[in-house]
Parts: sequence; structure tokens; C-alpha cells
Amino acid sequence: MTNRTEEQPRILLIAPQPFFQWRGSPIRVGFDALALAQLGFAVDLLVLPVGDAHEIPGVRVLRAANPLRVRDVPIGPSPIKAFFDLLLLKGAGLVRRNRYLAVHGIEEAGAVAVLLARPGRCRAVFEKHSDPSSHRKGALRNAVLSLYARVEAWTIRHADAVVATGPGLAEQARRVPGAPPCHWIPDIPSSLVQADPARVREARARLAPSPDAVLVMYVGSFAVYQGVDLMFEAIARATPRDPRLRFVIVGGSPAEVEARTRALAAQGLADRVLFPGKIPPDDLPHTLAAADILLSPRLSGVNTPLKLLDYMKAGGAIVAARTAANTLILDDDTAELTAPDAAAFADGILRLAGDADRRRGLSAAAGAHIARFYNFDEFKSRLRRCYAELPRPTRKEEAQTPC
Repeated sequence: MTNRTEEQPRILLIAPQPFFQWRGSPIRVGFDALALAQLGFAVDLLVLPVGDAHEIPGVRVLRAANPLRVRDVPIGPSPIKAFFDLLLLKGAGLVRRNRYLAVHGIEEAGAVAVLLARPGRCRAVFEKHSDPSSHRKGALRNAVLSLYARVEAWTIRHADAVVATGPGLAEQARRVPGAPPCHWIPDIPSSLVQADPARVREARARLAPSPDAVLVMYVGSFAVYQGVDLMFEAIARATPRDPRLRFVIVGGSPAEVEARTRALAAQGLADRVLFPGKIPPDDLPHTLAAADILLSPRLSGVNTPLKLLDYMKAGGAIVAARTAANTLILDDDTAELTAPDAAAFADGILRLAGDADRRRGLSAAAGAHIARFYNFDEFKSRLRRCYAELPRPTRKEEAQTPC
């Protein structure tokens, strides 16, 4: 961590996720913190008490307490998640002791940011990562998400600025009466590392059983909205029709992988699908670049799946379900888009597996698109604009010190 000076404006960034962990929001939070530090802010990052160590120059990582000795917190709403969200109010002590320019809250921590900013006489920034409806599953969870939608609307109305990770999320925020300025700051690929040819060759040799294999890869969680049930059904349909196909599924918990492995074994497909586990973001570019085809079966949500940005950067040919989330960034020139059902998805995989020229064309178009817009410099520039446009302190606020 770099040295700080008393003259640096300070930011309290609050993220209600494990940090660091291999998934979308924690990766995005890491880029937020890095960008703010490079823009000249002294950043205090308050996160949940689980996750891997992850140092960021210019950033002090602080963790909420862990009285229950929990080792992981799942994606989406849960009682343990709500418990830790309350512990993030630890930020009140930080606000009392420090003069922050802004409190920047991610997802449900946006409400915490608003509650802390007012007595601290600083600005509140709310960052919206997801559409609550994309997590719906069961009556209880739906009730929790409906309540969260109301909390989110309140947060938007009382924040000084809103950051959204996709145009659909930005439009949701702008529809809230009394919404402040909303800044669309797209996600970027999960790593700034470029694929190394030697490591790509090593990954290919490890994952592909023969030189003529067609390596088909998926990266991501096994959450329902990701479309993994559709994908595994498509694998079962496509595999018998092309003996060159080999599938690599990156991600999933040990229990999820075990269940899928048993199901594939029952279908006689266990030797055609490999589960290498989770791969750290800075190692992922080398693995992705070894694939011939990359899969995005995403079914719901209105924000671009982070995996698509990694796929496009890696130069793989993409097969994606033609759904709102995928078509925010993909079209028929950059991906093989299919109907969101297993039969059509399997057909898309088979078409690309049999057409190397089409794969090369899609790869070139996708790589050119990602390089123009979805990069760290653009990300940092948009975040700079958001902070530059925050309301200036009033004379009364400038004369006061935090309580």
C-alpha cells in the first residue's frame, strides 16, 4: 500500500461481499478501489470478514467483525448476508474519525452509505450491480427481494450520485422519482493481464486430450439465472454428435461440481467434461485463450455478464443465448446467438465446432469491440467524471467537522 498524505481527499468504499473472491462484484469492487486510488483519493475499503487477502496500492482494506466465524457468504439474499450487512455499520466509527469526501456503497451497502454520509457531512454514492428480479427463486426469496427493491429505491432517491454497471440498470435507477445523476460505468474484463502464449499452450495441452479436440469452455457460477441447467442439457445433446468436443466448466462450489459430475457419469459423459475448479482472475486469460468456443447461457438479468468481457478479450468464439443480458454487448457479428433453449444452444455449439472460419471471424470482431471501449482507462475516466460532478460541500458543511 502506498503512503498517504493528509491532503488527499478520502473515500470510504463499502462492499457487502467477500473480498477478495472469484466472482463479479468483488472483482468490480477491486477495480473501483484501484481506480479511485489512482485518481488521487485515499481509499478505505470496508468489506465482509471472509475472502482472500488482496492488496491494492493506495487502499486500506478493513473487515467487519466475524462473531459467527463464518467462512463463506453465498451469492444473493440470505440470513447470514443480512447479519453481515448490519455489521457494515462499523463504518459509522470510521466516519466519526475521518473526514471523507464521500461514502461509496455497493448494492445494499448503498443504504448504509446514505445513512452514514449525512451525519458525516459527506456525499453518498450508490453503485448498482444487479437487477433484484434476476435472483428470484421461491416465495421467501421473492419477498426478500421485493423488500430490497423498496430499500434500493429509497437509496437512489437519497444518494448524491448513482453508478450503474449496465445501461439496463442505469435505466432502472433513472425511473425512480427524484433520482440523482446516474453514471453508466461498464464492467471491464476481470483481469488487466494479457494472455501469455507459452501459458496458453500449456493450458491447451493440459485441457485438450488430442490436437484435433474442439475445446468448449464456460466460466462462472452455477446460479440459476446463469442458465447452467440449459447448458448441461445442451452438453448432453451436442456431445454424442461430435466426438471432438471437450467441455471445460470453470467455477462452481465443490458440492455443485460433485452433483454435476454424478449426473454426467450417469449419462456416460464424465470423460467429456472437465471441472478444473475456480481459476484466479489473473490466471484466467491464459486458460480462456486456449479454448475454441466460449459459452454464455445466461437467461435473466439486465446487466452484461462479466464473463462476456473476459471471453471477448481472450479472443474466443462465443455461443450465447439470445437474451437481454447477452445482447447488451453481443450481436450476430460478434457471437453465435441462439434461442434460449437446450436444443438450439447445442446446435449453436455444433455449428461453430464445424466452422473454423466462422470462429475466427467472430473472434476478430469481438476483440476489436472490447478493445475500443471496455478497458481500465475508460473505466477510470468515467469514475473521475462521477466524482467531479458530486455536489460541492455547502459553507456550513465546510465549517463543520465530522461528529
